[in-house]
Amino acid sequence: QVQLVESGGGLVQPGGSLRLSCAASGIIFSIYTVGWYRQAPGKQRELVAAVTIDGSTNYADSVKDRFTISRDNAKNTVYLQMNNVKPEDTAVYYCNAKALIALRGMLDYWGQGTQVTVSS
Repeated sequence: QVQLVESGGGLVQPGGSLRLSCAASGIIFSIYTVGWYRQAPGKQRELVAAVTIDGSTNYADSVKDRFTISRDNAKNTVYLQMNNVKPEDTAVYYCNAKALIALRGMLDYWGQGTQVTVSS
């Protein structure tokens, strides 16, 4: 059974920092591209950041130079370090893992989400 379990969300003041974690189980974590998406009320889910199996990273323009994604394959965990957060970063943050597997196609898994609220 595949599980992606996020943690680390909460309330943070503007300009503050937060670190999200996502622990995966039931998959060979190292062969998956993993990332963070977010969805604010009334908006579509959007990619925040992703890291590939070779460590290449991709960020949404709105979080570049503020957020850092990293992965620890030994711990089957992906992190999102959020610095200098802004009210517009308020959303539910979802962990995602995807991989194209021979003979099985694209496998795509999601966590349950963790709420991040940026407010003074």
